[in-house]
Amino acid sequence: MKAVLSKETGGPETLVVADIDVPAPGKGEVLIDVAACAINFPDTLIIRDLYQFKPPRPFSPGGEISGTIAALGDGVEDWQVGDRVICGVGSGGLREKIAVDAAKLFKVPAEVDLVQASALLMTYGTTIHGLKDRGDIKEGETVLVLGAAGGVGLSAVELAKAYGCRVVAGVSTEEKGKVARDAGADEVVVYPRAPFDKDVSKQLANDFKAAVGDKGADIVYDIVGGDYSEPALRAIAWEGRFLVIGFPAGIAKMPLNLTLLKSCDIRGVFWGAFAAREPKRNADNIAELFDLWQAGKIAPLVSETYPIERAHEAIAKLESRGAIGKLVVTMG
Repeated sequence: MKAVLSKETGGPETLVVADIDVPAPGKGEVLIDVAACAINFPDTLIIRDLYQFKPPRPFSPGGEISGTIAALGDGVEDWQVGDRVICGVGSGGLREKIAVDAAKLFKVPAEVDLVQASALLMTYGTTIHGLKDRGDIKEGETVLVLGAAGGVGLSAVELAKAYGCRVVAGVSTEEKGKVARDAGADEVVVYPRAPFDKDVSKQLANDFKAAVGDKGADIVYDIVGGDYSEPALRAIAWEGRFLVIGFPAGIAKMPLNLTLLKSCDIRGVFWGAFAAREPKRNADNIAELFDLWQAGKIAPLVSETYPIERAHEAIAKLESRGAIGKLVVTMG
């Protein structure tokens, strides 16, 4: 079978496609025929040895997959060959077949496309955990989303609207602003590309304040980090919640006096650790996501698909912040 392999530390250009043996599912595992593997920001880090987890080489990047169960290992009772599933695998997803722990699977409804389903778990799983479990989201609140046109950002726009909130989308281009509006954003702020000097940072803070309104943003959903975080924090409401999701623009240095002045919280959102520590709560969140999907309230946007031979191009495009929605590698 074909697999995308990282054999040396480096960028997407170091990845190779090779033939490897088909794995046999062990006890408690299933073998999945991979239909699609969605590309996420951790894929850009893990191949450079910059992610929290460093699998031994050679390994395949790719943290979330969809597919069909091809074989069952010993002790697997709740699944059948032919079941359509999604799964978070951390790494290893960019290959035609993979053996995974059956406990990590989620069943995909028959009416849901498997390629689109591959884009659900990490983005929407992160966001439903962020907004509900960490953000204590309430109907009628205002949510400011940075990086609102990427996969995670669009999931935040859609879910915040599904929960009855007003959404302000922060994006880097007018094109991305249209995508965010189409997903339900009420207001859009187009920000310049960092780095910012003091005047640009102040202007962006004023733009955010004007967009969120006099009360401020009850929740800031920060996927971007870097120079974008402080202007967003300055636009937060009294007792607002600033959610730290990721930092492709760099780790922000936040003036903590602002948390005192706004009596606000800065809260980290680490969905992977949450899913491992509290699998039942995570499973309930994923079930809610499928309910929202079938109700027409969310719909993962897969903007481009790539064959496995071009998987490195998908990772490179995401790394350069050129992606809108989700980029997905298909195995068919």
